[in-house]
Amino acid sequence: MKDFYQILDVSRNASQEEIKKAYRKLAAKYHPDRNPGDKKAEEMFKKINEAHSVLSDPEKRKLYDRYGEQWKQFQHAEEAAGGKHYQNTDFYNDDFDHYQGSFNDIFSDRFADDIFSSFFGREYNPFGERFKNVYQHRGQDIKAELEISLEEAYHGTSKIFRINDQTIRLRIKPGAEEGQILKLKGKGAPGINGGPNGDLLITVRIKEHPVFKRKGSDLYCDLPVDLYTAILGGKVELQTLKGRVKIDIPAESENGKVIRLNGLGMPKNAEKSSFGDLYVKLNVRLPKNLTSQEIQLFRQLAGLRKNR
Repeated sequence: MKDFYQILDVSRNASQEEIKKAYRKLAAKYHPDRNPGDKKAEEMFKKINEAHSVLSDPEKRKLYDRYGEQWKQFQHAEEAAGGKHYQNTDFYNDDFDHYQGSFNDIFSDRFADDIFSSFFGREYNPFGERFKNVYQHRGQDIKAELEISLEEAYHGTSKIFRINDQTIRLRIKPGAEEGQILKLKGKGAPGINGGPNGDLLITVRIKEHPVFKRKGSDLYCDLPVDLYTAILGGKVELQTLKGRVKIDIPAESENGKVIRLNGLGMPKNAEKSSFGDLYVKLNVRLPKNLTSQEIQLFRQLAGLRKNR
């Protein structure tokens, strides 16, 4: 599911100079020295280097353009079928005389049948019928990432996509977490010679929200409050993931005061029978563009405070 061109943000017909330039720019941006302790930046830095190591090599790039993420297996296969003589004494030496080295590299991939046919013809099988009974392999797992919003993580959602010519509906239950891995058994690469299919492993990524920050099942946000409500007390409306609520602001609330709203955080289970909490920090806003009358009133108030 990796797209090296997308990782480097270049077109598929990009020149080597464009690839080098894009790599240097991204490597500088995500370098661990510039992002200490940032796991996402570290992971991105690894992906950038992997993409560059393939796309900067003309031969590797050619294989990648043709076979995608499976290019390494095809590289091994093409090297093995380069016209040289090989011999293998590990499996059925009486069935063939001109092979050297293990065929594990060739047949460890779901495309083994197609590779072998392209080299030797559709009907050719040097191992005979015994190979089918012995050399079965489970298909590879396929890894992918799926980005959802915080609202979708709260309420749960369904996503439909296609992979391996299959249409898959994925149901994400309420309370999904960042980095959570969803396993769809048997939806990965097909097995070889009757072996079981691999699995599809989807890592959930949750988009950054403009209002709420999440820590486990709890949510955090800032709430703007005018000076008069902070001093005198009152009610302020807030749109939460559960709906609009009215918050009681106590009189004489200081800037930065945190109010805890029980049960207005993220669901703790798929049944939404238990929730985390929402922590609201008051952000007291001072009035601006005061009129002369307002200024005079504030001066009177200041005088009253001094005379106490």
